[in-house]
Amino acid sequence: MSEESENVMDRNLTLEIVRVTEAAAIAASKLVGRGDKVMADQVAVDAMRDALNSLHIHGRVVIGEGERDKAPMLYIGEEVGTKKGPKIDIALDPLEGTDITAAGGANALAVIAMTDEGGFLNAPDVYMQKIAVGPDVNPNVLDLDAPIGDVLQKIAKEKGTTTEELMVCILDRPRHEELIRDVRKSGARINLIGDGDVSAIIATTDSDTGIDVYVGSGGAPEGVLAAAALQCIGGSMLGRLLFRDDDERGRAEHWGITDLNKVYTTDDLAKGDNVMFAATGVTDGTMLHGVRCYSGGVKTSSIVMRSKSGTVRHIETKHDLTCKN
Repeated sequence: MSEESENVMDRNLTLEIVRVTEAAAIAASKLVGRGDKVMADQVAVDAMRDALNSLHIHGRVVIGEGERDKAPMLYIGEEVGTKKGPKIDIALDPLEGTDITAAGGANALAVIAMTDEGGFLNAPDVYMQKIAVGPDVNPNVLDLDAPIGDVLQKIAKEKGTTTEELMVCILDRPRHEELIRDVRKSGARINLIGDGDVSAIIATTDSDTGIDVYVGSGGAPEGVLAAAALQCIGGSMLGRLLFRDDDERGRAEHWGITDLNKVYTTDDLAKGDNVMFAATGVTDGTMLHGVRCYSGGVKTSSIVMRSKSGTVRHIETKHDLTCKN
């Protein structure tokens, strides 16, 4: 890493990037519960782009808005920032939980991660099989191919408890019916969520959330974002890309992925000691409060992490503006 990069990718930028997620979260909060996920995503994208372009970086988006839902994009390859700083790779999701926001549900976030150039896997917009745990579990016990009951038994042993005491978080999707049956058969408890697997994976690192394990398939870009957080806060995950057709395989090959069956570790997804991660709550969740309006402004709740120092900051901010409905 160059001296120039060290000067920029420091604690000051770590605090600056939280302003990016705050801007996106505030914009999206105006659409909470209004039933329009497309517009909520669009305003979050616009706000995040504007905030990014004020930073003194030469940023390149390597994980951006997905093509799967034809959402408004901060597109992969887009350059952001003032272009006066060093080259930095960016992974982002201006609104993780568009459906959640539209319905007024829990755990919607604005999320961003940054690292040195080449630090993030260029994950295509396909699904990824995932399993994640907190820092109190040896990553060597994780396995995407072993029966889930066997893996949960090993995780429980690592945590000094029983399988029956584990809480396993799974996205509530038809594709997970067999997985859910197998987890129940193991005796473990299950927390089914409607959306938001980035926050669910991060939740495994905090005992106060009650989540011990995350397992199942979700978006690959979200997997990279979650890995960036784990690189900062601790914890481990494994991920493997899942392809439904030749078009998706071709998309992976386009981004330089040659081993389509590779199992990725946390370090493979977000490597290096210079990873930064920030998230701001849009709606209330297990990790963060949502945006709250008061007379003349709004309050935001954010978390910002830095792998180099291992610091995790929880930031509550009052913004002097009018919260219009």
